[in-house]
Amino acid sequence: MSALSELTVGERGVLEALDLPESVQNHLMHMGFVPGSCVHILRRAPAGDPTVYGIDGMEIALRHETAAAIRVCRCTATMAAATGEAHELAEATQ
Repeated sequence: MSALSELTVGERGVLEALDLPESVQNHLMHMGFVPGSCVHILRRAPAGDPTVYGIDGMEIALRHETAAAIRVCRCTATMAAATGEAHELAEATQ
């Protein structure tokens, strides 16, 4: 398991846990950051912070300190298919 902040642009991860205060955790979960979801690292700001993540059809920017508290497993094509991301993954790899 890795921190979300450790993934590079273009990689995907399956959310495992959010090690954040309950208020922040609830806010992120309402935006789709729930265990089992596939998150795609879209881009980073020129200075490296924040990073924009794609999840559940939305783009959300998170600071490094927040992303460091989100645990993920790197996502394979099989995992992406299981979380409903197969079509998006196929387009991204073409």
